[in-house]
Amino acid sequence: MRLALAPIPFFWPADVVADFYATIARTAVDIVYLGETVCYKRRGPTLAEWLAIADRLADHGKEVVLSSLVLVDGEAELKATRRLCANGRYRIEANDMSAVALCRGTPFVAGATLNIYNEDALAILAEAGAERFVASVELSGAALTALRAAGPASIACEAQAFGRPALAYSARCFSARNADRGKDQCEWVCEQQPEGVLVRTQEDDAFLTINGLQIHAGQPISTLGEIDAMRDAGVDILRLVPEGRDTGLVIDAFRGVLDGRYSPAEATARLTPLTGGVNANGYWRGTAGRSRLP
Repeated sequence: MRLALAPIPFFWPADVVADFYATIARTAVDIVYLGETVCYKRRGPTLAEWLAIADRLADHGKEVVLSSLVLVDGEAELKATRRLCANGRYRIEANDMSAVALCRGTPFVAGATLNIYNEDALAILAEAGAERFVASVELSGAALTALRAAGPASIACEAQAFGRPALAYSARCFSARNADRGKDQCEWVCEQQPEGVLVRTQEDDAFLTINGLQIHAGQPISTLGEIDAMRDAGVDILRLVPEGRDTGLVIDAFRGVLDGRYSPAEATARLTPLTGGVNANGYWRGTAGRSRLP
């Protein structure tokens, strides 16, 4: 199995992004996804800067994929998606059907936000040129096994194995609303929240994370103990969502299990500072996502 690093979901300044990927280049991750997927208004790296980062990662032997916006609801977003899909150097992770249309006939990755729940949808995307798909995070192991068995064998499967999953998307900006601002007057408040805004329950449990146009879980999921089951279900690539400066630790933990250097229990213990010992695997087991089942 290979390891993939999902695009950074949060708004980090361009210099912070460049430094982050300089560190990632020296890790044992196989595939790196790059790009702004959350909000077109974020003034992070330009496309030229993303391509420069991609070139440096490719020089280190990484497979690089450029990720498109999750929501394309205006001409500006569509123009940005066109430029991205026409880059001519790196394949695209299509996270919106507009990107699928622009990539038709060339190899691309079908993102999780395309909501692929049955073999017919998977076959349509494979016919359009998808070489692999990212499974929706809430798909259980049993559901994904059935999908892989019924869908086209030619398409590879990637599934999220670590990180705070995105649970909801909206054209409205949650971060701006939380700061009592309108979306068009946001003043890039999310740049001041490099890990989003954590929402806690009355019992002080981490519940949700506000991140611009997206709502994420409050705690990362972790399927370190499910790797063999994921392989048996037809998962080819384990997807890790960046967790700030500790992402290298996450990559090492998963690579260590795949290489036999760590047991799942040892790797899980190494990630306790990030997970708080939660290590949710409920989605994979077909129950509430934030649950932890042995």
